[in-house]
Order: sequence, then C-alpha cells, then structure tokens
Amino acid sequence: MAETRLLSEAPDTARVLRRFWPHLRPYRGRIAVALVTTALATAAVVGIAPMIGAGVDAVLAGDRSALWLAVGVLAGLTLLRLILLAAAELQLTAVGERVVRGVRELVVGRLASAPLRFIEAHRTGDLLRRGTGEVAELAQFVRASLPDLLGALISLGMTVVVLLAYSWLLTLVLLALFVPAAVLVLRWFGRDADDAFGDQAAAEATMTAQFTELVTAGETLRLGGGTAARLERFAHANDEALRSANRSVAVQNRLEAMALLEGLATAALLLLGVWLVTTDQVSVGTVVVFVLATRNLFEGMVNLSELLAELRIARVGLARLLDLLAATERTEPPARAELPPRAELSTSDLGYAYVDGVEVLHGVRVEFPVGDRAGLVGETGSGKTTLAKLLSGLYSPDRGTVSYGGVDLAEVSDSALRGRVVLVPQQVHLVRGTVADNLAIAPGEPDRDRMVQAVSALGVDDWVASLPDGLDTPVGRRGERLSAGERQIVGLVRAALVDPAVLILDEATADIDPVTAARLERAVDRLHEGRTLIVIAHRTATIERLPRVVTLADGRVV
Repeated sequence: MAETRLLSEAPDTARVLRRFWPHLRPYRGRIAVALVTTALATAAVVGIAPMIGAGVDAVLAGDRSALWLAVGVLAGLTLLRLILLAAAELQLTAVGERVVRGVRELVVGRLASAPLRFIEAHRTGDLLRRGTGEVAELAQFVRASLPDLLGALISLGMTVVVLLAYSWLLTLVLLALFVPAAVLVLRWFGRDADDAFGDQAAAEATMTAQFTELVTAGETLRLGGGTAARLERFAHANDEALRSANRSVAVQNRLEAMALLEGLATAALLLLGVWLVTTDQVSVGTVVVFVLATRNLFEGMVNLSELLAELRIARVGLARLLDLLAATERTEPPARAELPPRAELSTSDLGYAYVDGVEVLHGVRVEFPVGDRAGLVGETGSGKTTLAKLLSGLYSPDRGTVSYGGVDLAEVSDSALRGRVVLVPQQVHLVRGTVADNLAIAPGEPDRDRMVQAVSALGVDDWVASLPDGLDTPVGRRGERLSAGERQIVGLVRAALVDPAVLILDEATADIDPVTAARLERAVDRLHEGRTLIVIAHRTATIERLPRVVTLADGRVV
C-alpha cells in the first residue's frame, strides 16, 4: 500500500513563524511601513511620561514657560499618538487580511486537488477545523492581537531606554526586582502552554468530527437505532474538549502572577524614590516619570504576556495549518509530449489496497483500445469502482501502472488528464445553484451556448424543457430537487462539455426508473461516438448493449 501522508494531531511549532514567512514575503514592504508607523506611535506614548515629569518639575520651579511648553508637547504627543496608532492598526490589519485571504484560498485549492486517499484517510471534521477554524483564528489574531503585540514589544524597549536616561540606579533596581521573577512566571507558563493549547485544538477537532458525522448520518442512525451510541460517543469527545479547555485556562491563568509582581515592584520603587528625592539625588519629576513609566512597563509586560498566550494559541493553529499545507502540497509532473486526442487506455500488474496488507486489486492487466465499448462487471466488492477510479486517475496505484497512449498517468498533470479521461460516478455530486451552475463546473468554464449545444447533442432537450426554469432551475442542496437519474444526466452533459477520449460510467442506470434509464442510454450512445466507453453495470439490458465485457472477481480479471 502506498504511504499516505497523515496529518499530525500536534504538529511541531518550532520556527513556525519562519516557516510561514513565504506567505508574508509579498507584503514585506507594507509590513515594514506598518512597523515604522507602530514604532512612531509607541514613541509618542512613551514620551508622555517624560513630558508629565517635566511639567511637574516646572511647577515646582515656578517656570511657567517650561510648564506651557510641556503641556503643548504633551497635547501634541497625545494627538500624534492617536493618529499614528490608528494608521498602524489599519496598515497591519489590511496586510493581515490579505495574507489570511491568500492562505484561505490556498487551503481550499489544496484540499480540492488533494488525492482522494488523503481525503479518505482523515476525519471530515479535522479537515474542516484546519481549513476554516484555524484560518479564522489566524484572521482574528491578525486583526485584534498582532498590532497590540508589536506595540507592546516596541513600548517595552523604548520605556527601558527612557528610564535609563533618567536614572540608571532606579532602572537597575527595577529590572533586578522585576525581570528574574517575570522570567520565572513566563517560563512556568511556557512549560505547558504548547501541550495544553495543542491538546485543546486536537480535542476540538475530534469533537467537530463527531458532530459532523452525527449530523450527516442522522437518517441512517435513526433508522438503525444507533443514535444513542453516537450521542454517547459525541458526549465523550465533548467532555475531552472541556477538560482540555480547562487545562488551557489553568495554564493561561499563571500569567496573573504578573499583577502581584507589579504591585511589589512599584511599592519598592516608591520607597527608593522618596529616599533619593530627600537626599537630592533625583528630582520629584524623575520619580513621577518612573512611577508613570513603570506603570506603563508593567501594563505592557502583562499585556505582552497575555498576547504571548494568544500568540502561542495562534502558533499551534498556524502549525496545524502549515501541516495541512505541507501534506497537500503537490508538484506537477515533468512536461511530457502532448497526449494524443485518442489513444488506448491500459493497465499493467495493477495493485491497490485501502488497508495495508489487504489488496482489493491483484495484478490487473486490461486494455481498452480506441473506440472500445466495454462493460465492467462483477459481484459487489469485486473491485469495479476501485478500478474505475484508478483508470480515471482519481487514485494512484500501489503497484503497476495505468497508461494512456503509453504514458503513465502518474506523469500526466491533472488538467491534461481531465481532458482525456472522464469518470461519471454512480452518485453525481451537485452544488447548490442552478443546473447551469453545475454544468459550469466542467473544465474550461463553458458558456451558455456550449451548454445548450451539449444538451442538444445528447438528445436531452426534452428533459431540460420539462424543468420549471430550464437550465436555470435550482437543484437544491446537493441536488436534492433532481432525481438520481436526472443527476446522472447532468453528469453526462458535463462529460460532453469536456469531450473526453475515454468515458467511464459507474452504474449510470442503476436504481432509476425505466424511462430515465432509457433516456440515459440514448444519451450514452450519442456520447460514445468517437470515444472509448467503459461502463460499470448490473442491469442485463445495459450489459447486452455492449460488445465486450471485462469480468472482475475478487479483484482479478477472469
């Protein structure tokens, strides 16, 4: 069995921001401007405390001109800070939203083109969580937290510079009292943060998967009486999500110790400041500056701690998102000679397994010459649908090859392959919208004229005319307003729009009414002209219309 790249429940968060840099690189110029603006806004904030201190000293000295100068500069700094802060936040948010939009489109594109084996190997809820939830949390962090995080970092650095300029002694005392204890608190928090937040994300993904499965299989569970068991399973996943969330909250609450450190350090600073003023070593204004700046310093540190907690959560989500992108990254095969318009489709020693060690196809060798009309028959579970998906390139074989015109499909790009081989599955999937919207899904973005021509070419004009609004008739959610046979007709029209060399039909006329089945068979006859036709069928009438039959039994051609 070919190895499938599985997503990690708790992917590595090391150097996650560096790994994410390629997604930021196109906006590095705008990011630099935003950072400069943030630095200027922060400088205006940090400059407020020295101006207040200068004003206090001017009052004590009776210097009115100095006082009015300090007041004027203070008012200017306040206004400048508001303008620059708003500009910086707008710039960072604009850049962040563009990055998030690009990542969201990339994730959707990767999942849309991911191998079916990868999709089938993962819970729908986990893929949904990573493809939407993690991106949404990244967007929230960019909008709400990233500007504050950058401002807090710059503010702390500038505040320390200002304090050193006023009194190196008070600054050293403050740093000696605060920094070691703060580092211990942050290390205490960081020791368990990644595990706690990673476990929470994984538990929530499991709960989402259980919820999705419960809702999707609602009808089956009610008919089979399995609702209670699934509810119990969901409750267990929900309890695990609650436990992991409580652990994350407990770890995050460790940061509250920073408030206690702030009170102790401020009290010690005031006592030392009073002594220095009474001994004429510093001015009252200097003590005021230290009290205000220290308050800013501690508030900035607490805010930074909280923002770092949010950053860790964002890092975990970002790591899970990057893990998804890495797992779904695909490289186009090297350029080959252009595939011929019509050619033989063949397999050689084909083997495939859904579960390691349990093959469902064993050494299958079969050829479908140009213009061939062949039926693919066999008991349920014999491997017919699996072989059809391998022939169409939806699955990659574990061993052996599938070739078109002598070219291994593994070396053919998806776009080139889809123009040559088309599979119409038994369950044709439709999206919400009209019949025309669903026909537009065909490669090449067909216009209305091409749709009408395809409908006419297949002889299903009467069916389209019978619809309430023709091609503009809404199909409902997942095509629920159309019958199974009508959905098959939509699938055939899509195939006609592609004009493939090989058309594979998987049980196209199974479990539908005779009238629709006859209409489908006539459409297939028209669609077959000049093409290779491979039909998986159980209906005797369908098989009898085909000149050749390939029989599968237990995954082997017999």
